[in-house]
This record gives sequence, structure tokens and C-alpha cells, in this order.
Amino acid sequence: MTLDLTRRTEITLDAVRRVAWQGEGVRVTDTALARIAECRAAFLRLIDTDPDLVIYGVTTAMGELADRRLRPEERDRHARIKAFAAATAFGDKLPERVVRGILLARLANFLDGHAATTPRIALAVAAMLDGGPLPTVPASGQGGAGEILALYPLFAELSARFDLEVKERGSLINGSPCAAALVADSALAARNRIRLAESVLALSIEAFRAPLEHYDAALDTLWGDAHDATALRHLRALLDGAGDGRRGYQAPVSYRIVPRLLGQAHRALAAAERAATVSLAAASDNPVYIPPDEAGPGHPDGRCISTGGYHNAMAAPALDDLAAIWADLCLLCDRHSSKLLAGRVSHLPDLLMVGRDPSDSDGHGSLGYVPMAVTGYLEQAKAAAQRTFLPGTEAAGAGQDDVAAPAFLAWAKEERAGRCLDAALAMLAVIASQALHVTGRAPTPALRPLVDEVRSLVPPVAEDRVLGPELGHLATRFTERVFTAA
Repeated sequence: MTLDLTRRTEITLDAVRRVAWQGEGVRVTDTALARIAECRAAFLRLIDTDPDLVIYGVTTAMGELADRRLRPEERDRHARIKAFAAATAFGDKLPERVVRGILLARLANFLDGHAATTPRIALAVAAMLDGGPLPTVPASGQGGAGEILALYPLFAELSARFDLEVKERGSLINGSPCAAALVADSALAARNRIRLAESVLALSIEAFRAPLEHYDAALDTLWGDAHDATALRHLRALLDGAGDGRRGYQAPVSYRIVPRLLGQAHRALAAAERAATVSLAAASDNPVYIPPDEAGPGHPDGRCISTGGYHNAMAAPALDDLAAIWADLCLLCDRHSSKLLAGRVSHLPDLLMVGRDPSDSDGHGSLGYVPMAVTGYLEQAKAAAQRTFLPGTEAAGAGQDDVAAPAFLAWAKEERAGRCLDAALAMLAVIASQALHVTGRAPTPALRPLVDEVRSLVPPVAEDRVLGPELGHLATRFTERVFTAA
């Protein structure tokens, strides 16, 4: 399938899912191309009719030379400069799905004419989504004031293929399509990760026989928060048909606060989705062209103004909130794992000793070491889930670029914390599955597919064996579920 794009408001989270995650192509419609051409013509009239006009990168030089005015005869030569020296970042590369998301978000500036570029550039960017090999875009070393260290290598080949005209190079490397794509990518993954966390934590609740009153429908109203209510409803659906014989007194705190923390996960997801929705459709170019019909009276050829639109201040806080809840949910996995394995707390058979002769034991079976690994992933998640503050930069001395963009840093930390949670959930799922197995209980109907998946990779433990590779395969399977486009 192909996604048709006419206006920038059509670049949505669903569009990212289709184009970046599912690999659909993009077609810029004839209506959009006509609009782009009209704005380009008006922009050229604007710069030709006002000799005193100051437009960064068009009538002035770029970067630290922004105070130098360009004569009309210099503008074309300046536009054709191939500034590949700016592409200095290297190291870990962004996943292809993220690169595709950046390309899609790049079109937002073009579709309504705000980049004042030519239709050929819009078509060329859209053509990069046709399924061919994509340039490598570094994820590391992104300390620029905007996103040029990522956008230069992404569009280097395209820039070399054309004799660029005024404003075209800036339309490729300015703005904040990377931040928009990064927060959109994490929001899409977070939807799946939260569903996974709900299922595994519900499985732990059932394995522990925690009282169902902790998740009662009355709490939906008593707590008064829509996100908490969503978590409660999801847990009740997963626990529908739960077995009897539950403990007659309250479970530990880590079981009672499950809906509260899952509610915070839904709250963080909502913030990330809003940041992505706004950012994907934003005209973030610098300088940004305001077409005649938006510029108001007295501007028959539109206006062009310098802005800080290329600095996305929404993305990093939204990503930080996701990373923080991933770390908090890792803590629940740590506590649940230990509580399930402690028979004096869970009132389950001693899972550490399954298949062993107690007189010939050091007190640990192979499952007994799993919480230690959960703790390790918890600490890694906590280390990753640190607040991303604005990075300062003085790469060119006392110049213009004195504050760096934080979205790349925040996305990398959210990715690490999320994958740590996938691993912690995998280990908790195995322990909960074992608890059901040794007590001869079946999971609820809604949790049966999860238990089947867990046991297909980590069968119930009847005697000691090396569990690391099996747990690793399950963690990988969980991460694959997080990044599935379904």
C-alpha cells in the first residue's frame, strides 16, 4: 500500500506506523505538489522584490557567517555548497524504522509550502521511502544545536544528485523531523510494551493469588483518574475467570500498587502520543516561509522569518517519562519475583527447591538466581532513566549554536530502559508460569496465550538447568512483540 499525503496534518502516529514500521511508501499528491510550486514561486518573488530582505541562509550566509549579506549573484553559488564536513557523527546507527520515520516527518515542512522548496525536493524525499537502501544515520554523537548532524548524512546523496537552488539545502537540514520521529517511535512501542506489562503483571497476580479486591471496579471512580481506571479495567479483563483459594488478607504493596503504576504508564504514553502528534505535523523549518494566505494583509508574496522551531522541547520530557515508568515497572518485577519464590510470603511450594533433594542443596535452585538478574536489569534501567537536561554546546566558540537538542539523548535512554523492562518481564513471567505449574493451576483464559508462549521457550523447571539462554530468547521475543506493527 501507499500513503497519499496532501497536507502536513496527515502525518500522524498512524502514518508513522504504516510508513516507518510496516514499510509502506508515500505519494505526494498533485494537490500538494501544486501548493508547493505556488509557494516556491511566491517566495522567489519575495526575495527578488525586496533587496533589503534578511533571510537566514538565503540572503545571508549560514552558521557563524549569518551576519554576512549575500549579493543576488552570490545566492545560487551559496545554495550549491556541499557542506558534508558537518556530517561528523558516527557510532551506533538509528534503526531503519526510525530513519523512515524521519523521512516521513521531513515532508511536514514541504506539503503546505512552509519550506518554500521546489516540488522536486519533496518528490525526492518521498522516493527515499520506496523500499531501497537507506543512508546510515548515527544515533551517537548528536550534540548539535539542531538536527544537522543526523540530517546531513541522511540527505548527502540527494544533495549531491541535484544542483540545489536557494532555500533547498536548508529545507533538508533544518527543522526537527528527528525529534518528531523519535518520540513517535517510542510512543508506538510504548503502546505494545504497556500491554505486555499488563499481561505479565496480571499473570504474577494470579500466580500469587493476590486478592482481587485490589483491582475492584469501585476503584475506577474512587481514584478519579482516567489512566488508573484504564489500567484497572485491563487487569480485570486479564484476571476474568481467576481461580479461587486466594489469600484472605492483603497482598504486599508491590501487588496492590500495580494498577497505580500501570496508570502512570498510560499517562506517560498519552503525553508521548500528544508530543508525537503535535511534532509530526509541525512546520518547524528555520527560516520558515509563511505563504500569502497565512501571512495576512500587506504580504502578497508571504513572509519568511527566523525561528527556533528546529528545537523540539516536547520530545525529551515525554521520552524521559516513559523511561522512568519502565524503571519503576522493573522494580515491580524485582519485588514480584522475590515474593513468588519466597514460600513463607507467597504460600506456594518452595519453587527454589523444585526437583531437588533438600538435603543435597545449597539452598538455591536455578530459579533462585533469577531475581538477581532482575535486580541487575532494574539497576540498568534506573541508570538509563535519568532526566535529560538541555545540553550546552559551544562548538564554534562564542557563536550562535550554544544549546544542543536533547531528543537523541532522551530516546537512547528510553530505548535502554524499555529493553531492560522487556528482560525483567520475561523473567517474572517464567517464575509466575512455574508457580502455576507446580500448583497444578491453569491460567485465566486471557492469560493462556502468554503462558503458552513463555513455556514454548522456557518449559517448566523440573530439575536444575542453565536458564540464561532460554530467558534471553524469551526477552528477545518480548522485545519483538513491542516492536511489531500489528
